[in-house]
Amino acid sequence: MTTWNDIVIERWLHSGDAAIVTANAVWSGDELLHRAGGAAAWLSSLGFQPGEAVPALVDESPSAIALTLGATLSGRALAPLGTKLPASDLAHAVRGLGARAIVASPESIAIATRAAELAGVELHVLHDPPGPADIPNVECTPDDVAVIVHTSGTTGAPKPVLMRHRELAARVDVYGDAMAIGPGDRYSSASPFHHTGGVTMVYTVLGRGASIIPRAWFSIEGWREGGRLGVTHTLLVPTMIDMLLAERALGDARPRVLQYGAAPIDPATLTAALRTLTDTRFVQIFGQTEVSPITVLTHDDHLVAANERPDLLSSVGRPVRGVEVRVEHPDADGIGELAVHGPHTFVTDADGWRRTGDLGWIDAEGFVRLRGRVNDRIVRGGENIYPVEVEQALSSHAAVGDVAVVGVPDRRWGEIVKAVVVPVDGGAPPSLAELQAHARERIAHFKVPSVVEIVGELPRNSAGKVLRRTLIGPSVDRPVG
Repeated sequence: MTTWNDIVIERWLHSGDAAIVTANAVWSGDELLHRAGGAAAWLSSLGFQPGEAVPALVDESPSAIALTLGATLSGRALAPLGTKLPASDLAHAVRGLGARAIVASPESIAIATRAAELAGVELHVLHDPPGPADIPNVECTPDDVAVIVHTSGTTGAPKPVLMRHRELAARVDVYGDAMAIGPGDRYSSASPFHHTGGVTMVYTVLGRGASIIPRAWFSIEGWREGGRLGVTHTLLVPTMIDMLLAERALGDARPRVLQYGAAPIDPATLTAALRTLTDTRFVQIFGQTEVSPITVLTHDDHLVAANERPDLLSSVGRPVRGVEVRVEHPDADGIGELAVHGPHTFVTDADGWRRTGDLGWIDAEGFVRLRGRVNDRIVRGGENIYPVEVEQALSSHAAVGDVAVVGVPDRRWGEIVKAVVVPVDGGAPPSLAELQAHARERIAHFKVPSVVEIVGELPRNSAGKVLRRTLIGPSVDRPVG
């Protein structure tokens, strides 16, 4: 059976096509493979053996991509970690991997040094891009681990996901088909490198024969540079689209496909973006570290949403080709845990299905609609309440800029609904009574928030997802009812 190594070597060996594109240099596919050979030789000189995990504190760059490929091609598994995480979290992850050392880029020396001290391991710094060397010739099997990616940790500590060659090779086919990407295309991601939208997309894009425009972090100028370098496919989150629109910079790059995720796009944002990027196809892809993509909201769906069906934007689309999605243990409203079956699923239960931890339902047209995480479900006096529904009701209030909903303990009801609100105008935030009156017109009375907290911004992880577990603490407003 094919491994990811087989795919990438067949596509790029002896190829003069661009694989890595920056403002300063272009690496052909063949050069990238030989620089990956140089990275593999460096890992060997440090004592890393085939089969070992290699924790890495690197942001996306040509060097980081060469290091990633060098590890996989030589039978090792790079485990990129968030360069902005606390040293204690990094040390915990390193110890969990049973690693002998950490490798880091020069930009991450300070945090890497502290993490290595806490974990009791050595630190090695990759100061320069790897020089060319022989491409590793290590026999890999489909069951070998190619890369290790940690979950985002929105509901707890990040967990390592072991990505094996079999599923990684299948992901190249499934994801590439959903994005319509292939040879001659140029891809750039705004996701951090340690995230599945970062490093895992490197494997996907190169496996499809497309090139990468590395981007360490999102910035307005980085977006513009991608435009100058001919980006054809890109990954953003909706807040980034809003930022680009606000700066009148969205049109400075004109990708053929703009993929977004992590959150729904606001109808007004979509309308403005479609007006600016008239030849760009918008695609929302829903997935998680353990399996992605699961569903896709296509460009045609976005056009229908913009013209007549804005409710479609609150869905995550329909299952992608080759993927089954079902709702398990639905309640009276048809809402239950989403389970997924597909060839690119890295973590499954014994029956081959992945219980995602996401709550949702599938409507009559086949669109999957989320209602939050299993652990986010609020049970008030025996009634199920799903945060997403309450958030959608509150976000339609003109004074609400952003909102997240959580359940907090209550002696009488077991749990009550708490809304954490970022006001449009910090000097004139909406009152609890005002928000309750607005919500009662849109949702059942028992779902209306009993508590509100006004904040300057919501805590989010590097992927743009709200860290709900940090919002359950004391409220600045009073409970009612």
